[in-house]
Amino acid sequence: MSQHLLLPLVILAISPIPGAFPDSAFSPTQEEPEDLDCGRPEPSARIMGGSDAQPGSWPWQVSLHQGGGHICGGSLIAPSWVLSAAHCFVTNGTLAPAAEWTVVLGVHSQNGPLDGAHVRAVAAILVPDNYSSVELGADVALLRLASPARLGPAVRPVCLPRASHRFAHGTACRATGWGDIQEEDPLPLPWVLQEVELRLLGEAACQCLYSRPGPFNLTFQLLPGMLCAGYAEGHRDTCQGDSGGPLVCEEGGRWFQAGITSFGFGCGRRNRPGVFTAVAPYEAWIREQVMGSEPGPTFPSQSPQPQSVLSEPTDENCTIALPECGKAPRPGAWPWEAQVMVPGSRPCYGALVSESWVLAPASCFLGRISSDHQPGDLDNWRVLLPSRPRAEHVARLVPHENASWDDASDLALLQLREPVNLGAAPRPVCLPHPDHYFLPGSRCRLAHWGRGEPAPGSSSLLEAELLGTWWCHCLYGRQEATVPPPGEPPQALCPAYQQEEAVAGRCWNYSHRSLLCREEGTWFLAGIRNFPSDCLRPRVFYPLQTHGPWISHVTRGAYLEDQLAWDWGPEGEETETHICPPHTEHGACGLQPEPAPVGVLWPWLAEVHVAGEHVCTGILVAPGWVLAATHCVLRPGSTTVPYIEVYLGRAGASPLPQSHQVSRSVISIRLPRHLGLRPPLALLELSSRVEPSPSALSICLHPGGIPLGSSCWVLGWKDPQDRVPMAASVSILTPRLCHCLYQGILSPGTFCVLYAEGQEDRCEVTSAPPLLCQTEGGSWVLVGMAIRGSRELFAAIGPEETWISQTVGEAHFLPPSGFPLWPPESSDLCPPDMAGASGSPQAAIFLLLLTPLIQG
Repeated sequence: MSQHLLLPLVILAISPIPGAFPDSAFSPTQEEPEDLDCGRPEPSARIMGGSDAQPGSWPWQVSLHQGGGHICGGSLIAPSWVLSAAHCFVTNGTLAPAAEWTVVLGVHSQNGPLDGAHVRAVAAILVPDNYSSVELGADVALLRLASPARLGPAVRPVCLPRASHRFAHGTACRATGWGDIQEEDPLPLPWVLQEVELRLLGEAACQCLYSRPGPFNLTFQLLPGMLCAGYAEGHRDTCQGDSGGPLVCEEGGRWFQAGITSFGFGCGRRNRPGVFTAVAPYEAWIREQVMGSEPGPTFPSQSPQPQSVLSEPTDENCTIALPECGKAPRPGAWPWEAQVMVPGSRPCYGALVSESWVLAPASCFLGRISSDHQPGDLDNWRVLLPSRPRAEHVARLVPHENASWDDASDLALLQLREPVNLGAAPRPVCLPHPDHYFLPGSRCRLAHWGRGEPAPGSSSLLEAELLGTWWCHCLYGRQEATVPPPGEPPQALCPAYQQEEAVAGRCWNYSHRSLLCREEGTWFLAGIRNFPSDCLRPRVFYPLQTHGPWISHVTRGAYLEDQLAWDWGPEGEETETHICPPHTEHGACGLQPEPAPVGVLWPWLAEVHVAGEHVCTGILVAPGWVLAATHCVLRPGSTTVPYIEVYLGRAGASPLPQSHQVSRSVISIRLPRHLGLRPPLALLELSSRVEPSPSALSICLHPGGIPLGSSCWVLGWKDPQDRVPMAASVSILTPRLCHCLYQGILSPGTFCVLYAEGQEDRCEVTSAPPLLCQTEGGSWVLVGMAIRGSRELFAAIGPEETWISQTVGEAHFLPPSGFPLWPPESSDLCPPDMAGASGSPQAAIFLLLLTPLIQG
């Protein structure tokens, strides 16, 4: 069994604060009858370690039913009284009516005939006056039965400890119940009572474990009256549905109830032992509630214990358990790599996930099995593991139920006929829980997965860095969808590679990969990718954590490990709700990565180096095309095309941490012929496509002018040598005002801007900077490119939609909205005193008072 889950995992595990009663709360001379029959089950054999209990082993265990089904456990302490946990009966401060509950006594299996079992109604439910919620303590309850239980071999009370009773640290005790056998994994039919051995931990040792960040990055301060039982390495524990059940310890031939199952951090997790409500401090409260009942609970005196056992060390040993999985001598030497050898097929690569189970792609095997049968030649299947002198036999194949139609579920588990001894090799890989959050920037690596040949190129091509959830989800997910916050399973994992793609001729197409990510030196199998669509390294992986419960349910022993790294950045930033901007028919565009500590990356901003002479700004408008100002990339009067190199992912002299440089040469320049010999815009065709990344992503385009509600900026460099990107806030003048200010100068398809105060000199003009607007939906849109020698005049992109679309094919045009930016033919709307006012700030201000602007 595993530990009880009281609340959703992310907010779980605040301890109760039970009331502590001094030994003087009852008369020290009060004697109990000598012929008591508490804590003595019928003699029988037992199976330890989270397994079926033998009938009659725990005759005080009861099942508490509400609505006809098992909800919590409890223990019989007297013929008319049951002890349980308060949180089973109190919801939002309201105590459930006793009439809704029944107590089933003497039950072993909750399925089928209840031989020897009987049911009692509940007459009253009593909880301490100071109980309000489990995190505030006093998590104990008494149930008075409507009629006494019928005592016999299968129904007997447990002994209760006096307030002075001390249970020795390290004592092997037993917890029992019908709760989940592990997280999100209910007890299977026939629902037989489970028992597990748990060792009592002293307060100092337990506090030491809970002082280290664990699941959900939580630490915990133990409070008086709490009792810890379990193991630092986890695996054995109580779990959801065991609440209220007993933790009993044997002393002098009797079983005493030391604790009541209360709550925990998940179930059986490392360094998170179970937390129980201690029973001994409640002796006085229990006696007070049951006063007058005959016979009542029994509190036998504790047998004398050696002083060395009873003494509590002041500095108890605290051994922190380290992960038992995911350790590799060096990246690429994976001690969990498994080769599944199937007669007549190439080896299928998978990963060892426990002593007895290997995880691999189901697509390697689906052609050999029907929906309900094992492969006919399974006896001939073998598994090769590192450092194992012989191949392992396969006993069973369990494909995922959705494997045949859902690539994200392309998984199968293979059970080995004999468990292997784990060590340095073979060693299982760690698997993530559903709430695992792989941090952006995590160091990852591609590993062999499924059938295929070794990856081409050097080992460094396998190295990767994980991108943020927002970027990955919005680039490859559904438009206008909500980004899953940390703690919710992502829909995709996206690695960024530090090196360019392998050279031509080295194709990744037949080299399927999985994604391993490292946290504090421990490797997790984070994602799977089995069907690359081209020769590039995988850009998106299906996250594995959504399959953690299925893997855990089948294997009952796979190494699901807690998150180890928790540097989420500024508090609250990672939990804000984000909505993905709209996509175009060619996918996402205009997404900007979140700012880095040292600057802002504009993934569509390109440095266009012209024949080694000067540098122009360019904007990536499609994976293989950059748009630039014609006057900047072509010499006046020249008919030859200069040598041009384009760089993306650069942000001045110091590259940003989340970027890497991408370079391409220009193989052709396309001009819109309908605008004459020297049109203002030019399209540069790159030597090869640029894959989407935080360093290189196409900008959005808009056919109808400025999207309504946009904020607009001129983006360029203040210093053409250093080329650190700068953005200057601007307002775009209405077509009428722009036409009036620049009468006789403005050519068709040109518009003008007004800079915010103090912004005029942020960008130099020789590189022909672009004008960008950010829409209300979050997408960045390219609106224009600067005209030669001017800060205020820009050639509009919208009127060239047809030319751009026909030339590029993959340009990201958003649906039209807004209004056209070219001026009307008539000029009789201009004020008569505009002559000579062109370029005058005073004239511009005067006009702004008369006519509204599109604000930046």
